[in-house]
Amino acid sequence: METIQERRGVSGSGLKRIALVLMALDHIHYFFSFTGWVPEWFSMLGRLSAPLFLFCAVEGFTHTRNRKKYFLKVYLLSLPMTVLLLLMNVFRLFVRPDGFYPMNGMMTTFAILIMVWQGFDWLKEKHWLKGLTAVLLPLAWPVLLSLLMRRIPALQLPLLWGLVLFPTWNLSGDASFPVIVTGLLLYLFRKNRRVQAAVFAGFQLLYFLVYVGYLVSQMPGFHWTQMFTAYYEWYGAFAGIFMLCYNGQRGNGHKAFFYIFYPAHIYIFYLLSWAVLLHT
Repeated sequence: METIQERRGVSGSGLKRIALVLMALDHIHYFFSFTGWVPEWFSMLGRLSAPLFLFCAVEGFTHTRNRKKYFLKVYLLSLPMTVLLLLMNVFRLFVRPDGFYPMNGMMTTFAILIMVWQGFDWLKEKHWLKGLTAVLLPLAWPVLLSLLMRRIPALQLPLLWGLVLFPTWNLSGDASFPVIVTGLLLYLFRKNRRVQAAVFAGFQLLYFLVYVGYLVSQMPGFHWTQMFTAYYEWYGAFAGIFMLCYNGQRGNGHKAFFYIFYPAHIYIFYLLSWAVLLHT
């Protein structure tokens, strides 16, 4: 498999550290914006973190020696976070007094993408049944689940646990369809870094700047400057610059730290924000 092996630039570990810092800034604003103390630019910079983590996940999946172990590690980390999200969203447990609760789900996104990426490779190897199942089922699962819930109302509660056991994308947040599409494009064009970065940036601009911009422009009182101050998801396109700086090297770093930090910092920030809310 063709890869880019340049010595100059940023290693995979270096990109993860950059993404981690940007993610932390984003989440500081996410959890503490109610205080009025955290500037909006924390989240503006944070738009680059998810694409960089997706890029690193593509590289990790492509070069791992054990894809099953790679998937299980991500899947098992996503399970408790999905359970907590279900308890908060459906049963209103552990919800902050102002009604806020974290909806972070990047591990779910990774789990979905790993299945689809593997499906692409199986199709390339002409394993049609396995390939089509791995590609189509994770993408169609939310639609199938919704149809079952509507047709059989008595099964709504049991089927909710299908959201936990089988990774499910949604229409907003970390596990939204645009994020899934971003991960698919990064994988499909991974063999040519320049094309990969260009396709990625193009999709980000077309979807979040052009398409979303058109939708919000229909809202009363909209002004185009709001695309820079309120609807700035398209800033994620600038992550393509960092992708071009990737030198193809794994780098030195503690892999476990990145997996532990993601859920740990979310719930630590959440508890701290709860404490701050009670004392303001």
